[in-house]
Amino acid sequence: MKAMILAAGLGTRFKPWTDQHPKALALINGKSLLERNILYLHQYGITEVLVNVHHFADQVINAIETNDGWGSKITISDESDEVLETGGGLKKAAWFFTEEPFVLMNADILTDLDLKTMISFHRKHLPLATLALTDRVSSRYFLFNEEDHLRGWRNMKTGEQRLVVRSPSERITKTSEENIPATWKQKAFSGIHILSPEIFPLMHQQGKFSIVDVYLDLAGSHQILGFDHSGSKLVDVGKQEAVAVAESFFP
Repeated sequence: MKAMILAAGLGTRFKPWTDQHPKALALINGKSLLERNILYLHQYGITEVLVNVHHFADQVINAIETNDGWGSKITISDESDEVLETGGGLKKAAWFFTEEPFVLMNADILTDLDLKTMISFHRKHLPLATLALTDRVSSRYFLFNEEDHLRGWRNMKTGEQRLVVRSPSERITKTSEENIPATWKQKAFSGIHILSPEIFPLMHQQGKFSIVDVYLDLAGSHQILGFDHSGSKLVDVGKQEAVAVAESFFP
């Protein structure tokens, strides 16, 4: 199995570090986020990893080369000309993933999620994508039905909400909260996905776009499943104040 680590973002919430460095190289107890996630994947036998780069790309490449990929074979996907966001960055890297499911993860997520169990879940159900989720407070949520199929997304700050419409003639629409069945669950996304390469021909978006848009476009006609790992350690190191929390969890 292969993996992709999304490390191209500007890290605007992580200033002032990101004024001079990429967020992926921020240190947690002396090890960078990128190193920690490469070693995390290594635990599960995943040693072929593609890393996309944009912001201070040369620093990321130099760190990988200096450390011999921390024991893994690292391939670079260069987005120096334009950061393509999660969906565009993945689509650019489609050539790397051709035969079997693969892991996609954010560089700024630290977790002890049992990836072996999540991979087994994906292989058993064979969806286009399996999304790691927890029951936690967040500003944004995915919505799932009682069978853990993706059915929508909502932004708690802006009030924006998009639901999956299952009729082939309809698209995702904004709708009111009272239209949501009581059996649906809202879950916070953990920044880790397992995807089947069959998703690539279905991604009609071009250039710069979010993988969330892809999921919501496809969920009406294809399986996008949730995998709940509530109880695992999980830190989104998106802001400077999260560093201390991450260091308390990940020595």
